[in-house]
Amino acid sequence: MGADGARELGAIGRTVHACRRCPRLVEHRERVAATRRRAYATQTYWGRPVGGFGDPAARLVLVGLAPAAHGANRTGRMFTGDRSGDFLVAALFRAGFASQAQSRSADDGLRLLDAYVTAVVRCAPPDNRPLPAEIAACRTFLATELDALASARVVLALGRVAWDGLAALRRERGLAPVGTAFGHGARAVLPEGRVLLGAYHPSQQNTQTGRLTAPMMDAVLAQARADLSAAAR
Repeated sequence: MGADGARELGAIGRTVHACRRCPRLVEHRERVAATRRRAYATQTYWGRPVGGFGDPAARLVLVGLAPAAHGANRTGRMFTGDRSGDFLVAALFRAGFASQAQSRSADDGLRLLDAYVTAVVRCAPPDNRPLPAEIAACRTFLATELDALASARVVLALGRVAWDGLAALRRERGLAPVGTAFGHGARAVLPEGRVLLGAYHPSQQNTQTGRLTAPMMDAVLAQARADLSAAAR
């Protein structure tokens, strides 16, 4: 992808940042940003919708659920400033998709390598549970990002909500259904040539209970790497 694609993603990001479509989400994200968590009391929260970030020429696209209230809603960058981000970015670093193993702030120097991270919902939802109408309202952002990421060959859905959101987008566009149920390690080869992979979301609920371990995430990213290698041949 050249400069035109990077500019397109930048324009999508600016549109995301200005969105106020969902009153419940607007109220929640702004209230969290105003009250702040004690540990971050001196920080200025982002408090707006969060765009995707990463390599504009990425062949791997990771789709999460939504910004965390005191993670991306604070830092302004997906999977940044919380334990979910630490877990995911450490795995991306081990797999060669990130320049460093930490994701602490938007200016920490992290670069994603051949990877791009986004989500099905762009505002922090109460209790991390967006409503179906809120997911649908955000879908246009995901659609335009995936269109702009013309080099993408593997899409990794982090959690069932992301998997279902991608499936719903295909239905809206009249594309062939995924045809595979979500699960950790689920894999579907789509008619247009992209591969859809599934992984459990790297939430604390999953990582602290052992439902998702580092080796499990490494295995999915190894499959992504293998699929990318196959696509290059």
